[in-house]
Amino acid sequence: MKRVLIFGNSGGIGTALQEKCVAEGYTVVGLSRSQNGLDLSDESSINSAVQKLEGTFDQIFITTGALVVNSAEPEKTIRQFNSNAAIDQFITNAIGPTLVLKNIKKLIDKNSNCFIGVLSARVGSIGDNKLGGWYSYRASKAALNQFIRTAAIEYSRSFPSLTCVAIHPGTVRTNFTKKYLGRHPAISPEEASINILRLAENLTPEASGEFFDWGRKPVPW
Repeated sequence: MKRVLIFGNSGGIGTALQEKCVAEGYTVVGLSRSQNGLDLSDESSINSAVQKLEGTFDQIFITTGALVVNSAEPEKTIRQFNSNAAIDQFITNAIGPTLVLKNIKKLIDKNSNCFIGVLSARVGSIGDNKLGGWYSYRASKAALNQFIRTAAIEYSRSFPSLTCVAIHPGTVRTNFTKKYLGRHPAISPEEASINILRLAENLTPEASGEFFDWGRKPVPW
């Protein structure tokens, strides 16, 4: 029976992912601020949560993140750029998930083909940026992508069968996105969870350190 760990299981995608894993018969452990007091801005909180867990996991998902932090809306122009808002974005979307990657090694069997999937966003792609705007959010996700790729390279030395990737889950209808969808096509959290699990089942260690969308298509850095 697969053991799955989800960071951010109280969010829209995290909740749907947990429900899908349970429906598949997996053993699921979820961690979040609302349910466990997990604070990704505080490494001691992350370490404390991890140290309480026993055994190893077959799949680990980091589904945390936010478009709006401390009421700071995405910038439409550089005139709206604010250093404090940018720092908050980096802490939430880049530093927090990377601290998780730092602290979960004890949860991975050295000889297993563990899958680590970290939710990123296509707007974090520098090569795909054709619209501009959203300075802080874009930059924080771009930083996250670099952290994931770098961690994947290091992890491959200790865990040669591990796969660690950045995932763009598509535009998902959640409280996180509803204000910004407009006419943009979006999918349900349930559909997103199915796509994410399909990625986890089909990607191999050769793909580790890469950035994929929900359909297994590479996303440019």
